[in-house]
Amino acid sequence: MAIAPPFESVLIANRGEIAVRVARTCRSMGVRSIAVYSDADAGALHVRCCDEALAIGGTTARDSYLRGDLIIAAAKRSRAAAIHPGYGFLSENAEFAKACADAGVTFIGPSPAAMRAVGDKIAAKKTAIAAGVAVVPGYLERDQSRDVLEAQARAIGAPLLIKAAAGGGGRGMRLVEDLRELGPALDSAQREAQAAFGDATVFLERYVHDPRHIEVQIIADRHGTCLALGERECSIQRRYQKILEESPSPAVSAQLRSELEAAAVAIAKAVGYVNAGTVEFMLDESGHFYFLEMNARLQVEHPVTEMVADVDLVRAQLVVAAGGRLEIEKKPPRGHAIEVRIYAEDPAHDFLPATGRITAFEPPAIQGARNDVAVEAGSEVTPAYDPMLAKLIVHDATREAAIERLDAALREYVIGGVATNIGFLQWLVEQPAFRRGETTTSFLAQHFSTQILVERNELERPWAALAAIGALAILPAGRDDSADPWQRLGGWRHSAEARMLRMGEDVAEAQWRYADDGWLCRLGNRSALVTAGPHGTCIVHTDTRTTRFAAWRTRDGVAVSLGGAVFAFPRQRPPVDAAEMAHRHGGDAVAGSVTAPMSGTIVKVNVAPGETVKAFQVLVVMEAMKMEHAIVAPYPGSVTAIPAQVGMSVMAGDLLAELAEA
Repeated sequence: MAIAPPFESVLIANRGEIAVRVARTCRSMGVRSIAVYSDADAGALHVRCCDEALAIGGTTARDSYLRGDLIIAAAKRSRAAAIHPGYGFLSENAEFAKACADAGVTFIGPSPAAMRAVGDKIAAKKTAIAAGVAVVPGYLERDQSRDVLEAQARAIGAPLLIKAAAGGGGRGMRLVEDLRELGPALDSAQREAQAAFGDATVFLERYVHDPRHIEVQIIADRHGTCLALGERECSIQRRYQKILEESPSPAVSAQLRSELEAAAVAIAKAVGYVNAGTVEFMLDESGHFYFLEMNARLQVEHPVTEMVADVDLVRAQLVVAAGGRLEIEKKPPRGHAIEVRIYAEDPAHDFLPATGRITAFEPPAIQGARNDVAVEAGSEVTPAYDPMLAKLIVHDATREAAIERLDAALREYVIGGVATNIGFLQWLVEQPAFRRGETTTSFLAQHFSTQILVERNELERPWAALAAIGALAILPAGRDDSADPWQRLGGWRHSAEARMLRMGEDVAEAQWRYADDGWLCRLGNRSALVTAGPHGTCIVHTDTRTTRFAAWRTRDGVAVSLGGAVFAFPRQRPPVDAAEMAHRHGGDAVAGSVTAPMSGTIVKVNVAPGETVKAFQVLVVMEAMKMEHAIVAPYPGSVTAIPAQVGMSVMAGDLLAELAEA
């Protein structure tokens, strides 16, 4: 007997991989899915994955996916019965949930009252205390006067954390290790909290050294059932942003799991919570746990719970929102699951967000791996939204087997056109401390430095150079190319284009010949065969390895993504005459240019023309990819000009400040 779908249609008020993922479950349940999209997302993957798509305009989040009025208007226009908010954007906005109810559209999430009770972190901590759950000691009151905050900070002592009351995800969070740094940290945290959540309220709590971050997935219906579906560990973080999540936690015993689940259910029931949510805890070295916050939405890392609990959480959300009863059988964890987030960023350069067009996108197609993706070949990565491209989730019988499967999957992942964190994730899963389960929030501080990736990438560079030479024969010719015609002839030949690339001392010996349906390339004493692969990828074959990679033409040469890292090989520029060289040198000596490393918005300017600055002094603060980035002086000097202004939108390479060297 066929089961009627809970709703005829659902509008997905989100974008990226979560919109694609919700649409997938809607389709399996016979529910019509409706996408909304900004001007920047007109060609996005989630638009085509839904049964219907409506434009809401705008190019930034605040002009599109954060406009509840536009989304509700789209729901009415499309006659959507319900709205699924995904995560981020309006997913934890109680006013939006209320507006949905007022418009006669079901909000797939908790009630506005429950959302307010747990969405405000101060109120949530007080609820936990009333339910008998421990919290980290700190300041949990509403008085935001600077005198009170400073007095409470002195009472708590350093180190301490400043946290935004109205949100999470690391936004508006600052670690203060010296109370003399409190003032600037408060300013920055409150400014970011206001920008991210529309509320600058913060609270303070004692900083716990080297804890584990443990969270419990709950799902509750309107008929009194509230289930806890085990824990996830999300301890490996960077700037309070989760990088890797796994379930079950290697640090949680069956007894501790039972205690954590009981605490999570108690907090959820205390606020009358219905639908999916996550209760987050901190676990210290002695095994004591403390309530941190409750997220009133589906989490990014929900797939690891789905794999070990054998449940579709989005399906459960739809059933609950329609007033149905949960029919989930509570079971012990089934094997082990791990998720990593694939970002467009450059880990070897302090994880700077990357933008551009994706030229190749090939997730791993191996058993036991799930790819929740937001993009495809041809997608544009813009600075307007979060740089997450996809999530890779693996499942196996044991943690050790899941790690091996993840390692294999990451080595098969190929993305071209932008830098990604795949090489960093490969390094991470190789680490003995991770494999032993020694994962705390200090993991990266203890084990990682960008120099590790720099050195790792240098070992790959010779093979990347060979791959680049071969790729030049496969890639379509660019408009400005001066390459020889690539003829399929035997015998070694020199490539004029390859000889123009800066690849080191061996560049003059770059040679190629056509053989075995590919291009046999030689650079110095190394050689490799490069062939075309599926979906716009290439394959480099050597005596010891076969590696898929992506290659694309840049404005001044060619780039390849190989071994999880991006290598750029620009053309050798023609020499300039002595007069021009002297002019350039003299100009640089008089005044230096500080430019934007990425596209974003200026949120603070710390200096003025004529001001003397020290090396590494912060000149400008810009917001990009939902995070603040400090732009510093590269050397001591004096400010001769400061084109950057608060509120100004800038592109990568735009001039922010001019400095005269001291």
